[in-house]
Amino acid sequence: MKLLKRLCSIHAPSGNEGAMTAFLLEYIHQHQANWNTQPRIYSGNDFQNCIILVFGEPRTAVYAHMDNIGFTVRYNNQLVKIGSPHFESGVSLVGSDANGKTECTITIDDENRIFYKATREIERGTDLSYKPEWREDENFVQCCYLDNRLGVWNALKLCESLKDGAVVFSCWEEHGGGSVPYLSRFLFEKYNIRRSLISDITWITEGVVHGEGVVISMRDSGIPRRIFIDKIISLAKESHIPFQLEVEASGGSDGTELQKQPYPIDWCFIGAAEDFVHSPDEKVHKKDIENMVNMYRYLMEHL
Repeated sequence: MKLLKRLCSIHAPSGNEGAMTAFLLEYIHQHQANWNTQPRIYSGNDFQNCIILVFGEPRTAVYAHMDNIGFTVRYNNQLVKIGSPHFESGVSLVGSDANGKTECTITIDDENRIFYKATREIERGTDLSYKPEWREDENFVQCCYLDNRLGVWNALKLCESLKDGAVVFSCWEEHGGGSVPYLSRFLFEKYNIRRSLISDITWITEGVVHGEGVVISMRDSGIPRRIFIDKIISLAKESHIPFQLEVEASGGSDGTELQKQPYPIDWCFIGAAEDFVHSPDEKVHKKDIENMVNMYRYLMEHL
């Protein structure tokens, strides 16, 4: 879990994913020689902070967003949410401005407005993330930003054995998206990729529990095409890898944004479930992590 722990410690709130981009590019360059297939790497100005890896003759793309929720410093010590973070008084935040690294805690007034308390003033516009506190035992890992560092970790593990496919590290997902339109257009126009899997993290609910398998989402706020979902479920059954089916009325992902694009691209959200969503204490069962990796390997080979 060393790589996952490192990923969870990287400061990359929506719109400021540069540190994560740099880490991933360095990791890719250091490890790709040991992968079964050498990918074509697309990054740079035309892709902003995003990265696309293309292996062999791709038929399906895997999307994993690299950004996290957080807060932006406003005026008079007030904080503005990035995405939908869980917040309560006393939670520690970290970031950096022109004066160096900074740490503060959240306070909330009677009108439920969010402020920070620190030993010095933090420059307006500075983005802040939860202070990472990694916890691990025999069955669970727990830290901030398992959503979606675990999805990124899963994608990197997939790269080790992937022969044909594309892996996409996207941005802005937690705060409304924005990168998927040009990423999906690139893959559709250059490689005619019409199928996508969303490597992301979902919720523990009354119908989804820890340790019972990776989650295949049949719907959330978006409704993917049923014929594609049925094919995914059929392959999942053939794999004999434990999985759970999810049906929700809310929530979204890069898949929801894919559905809004003017391209005939099918998508399915597949990921482990976590407790304490969008908090400093996100918690995932190790068996579900293992099943997530194995399911992606199987699906990318058989789709």
